[in-house]
Amino acid sequence: MKSHFVCVSVPPRWRQRKGCRARGGGRMECSWKTVLLLVCASLGVQYTAIRTLRDSLSGPCQGAYRCQTRHYRDSRWRALCDDSWVPVESPRKHILLFATTRSGSSFTGQLLNQHSGVFYVFEPLYHVQQAFTNSSTRLRRTLDRRALLGAYRDLLLNLYTCDLHFMENYIRPEPQDHVTSSFFRRSSSHALCSPPVCLEGGDGAASDQPDETWCPKKCGALNLTLASVSCLSRGHVAIKTVRVPEVRDLRTLSEDPRLDLKIIHLVRDPRAILASRMMAFSDQFRAWKIWNATGRQPRYVDLSQITSTCKDMAASVETGMQRPVWLRGRYLLVRYEDLALNPTEKATEIYKFVGLEMEDRVQMWIAKNTNTNLSSPSEWNYRYSTTRDSRATAESWRLRLGFDIVRAVQNLCNNTLALLGYKQVHSAAELRNLSHSLVEHRPQI
Repeated sequence: MKSHFVCVSVPPRWRQRKGCRARGGGRMECSWKTVLLLVCASLGVQYTAIRTLRDSLSGPCQGAYRCQTRHYRDSRWRALCDDSWVPVESPRKHILLFATTRSGSSFTGQLLNQHSGVFYVFEPLYHVQQAFTNSSTRLRRTLDRRALLGAYRDLLLNLYTCDLHFMENYIRPEPQDHVTSSFFRRSSSHALCSPPVCLEGGDGAASDQPDETWCPKKCGALNLTLASVSCLSRGHVAIKTVRVPEVRDLRTLSEDPRLDLKIIHLVRDPRAILASRMMAFSDQFRAWKIWNATGRQPRYVDLSQITSTCKDMAASVETGMQRPVWLRGRYLLVRYEDLALNPTEKATEIYKFVGLEMEDRVQMWIAKNTNTNLSSPSEWNYRYSTTRDSRATAESWRLRLGFDIVRAVQNLCNNTLALLGYKQVHSAAELRNLSHSLVEHRPQI
């Protein structure tokens, strides 16, 4: 007597085959040979699927970045799948340069950008902030600080895992076919201006000069898929941001097991920060400039911004000094003044902290960009210039700010100045005496 199995669901193409008979209730009764054949076919399908998935996750064109047949005839795409773009096997470093506006973060970020294995991104959170700001008034009113920070963290996580397509949620106008001409400060990244993203730009092609136009002209619009491939091939990711208020806002990322996050907290004398903002953002600081020129404080001057800057800076430093478990071994405090006065020494400390070797090209960049006399007014006025005589500019704010403004900032930021080791001045003469530094020696900073 033959044995039979009841097949609850049998593909239609098998119903015509010998060995399966229709039964009541839509069931199919099959012989054991037919069941065995079905099982083998099912295993074959699963094997094919697993092999396809494995192939799609291997090599330089991982996952969504795998070269498709329709693209393979194009040499630009075919080049992405050769051995030259295989991701590095060493542990990936995830570095965050955490700072505030006009604290020297553009200069410090370039120290990381010079490393050949680092995929550097300048201020990607700008796009998130712009998307939220440009939302309808009603929507903005419903968004609280927590929602914005959540969006910041989501984008950072996706960038650290090299999913640059995630940025399409925020870039405006929205990218078409993963291509955009609106990527903020693309020229600040070597990786985004050299192969495979830009086949025209050679290795380390990014210009040292303050020119924001050469990369888009040479490379064209940015292909986010190619940028993701470049990110995977570089091995390490470094991101600069001035839009996260406090280091505590980064706890979720610090505790994420998928990341090995290293946070470089860059601080600067609040008086220097204000002087730099006044020069870089003239329209926003018009009242401050009137105050500085006349010595009389306008009634409508906004003191809240510099006050918030000092409070957030102090809160983050205090958190770092407390060394909570989630931040232990992941936090490095760097004063911009120390970096400006001893660039090679502090850069070496930064590289040791993140676990990377400081290449010769990094040291060459430091030598070239920290001993330069800026004779061209355009270079001084360029908002994001990283070329300077670092020693001369470390405390040059003392020659630009009036004593009344300095005294006001000292009153607002008294605790922050003391915490970070910045001395106060008590007269205009003391302010202008550059032979007496206002930066205390702090070995622990």
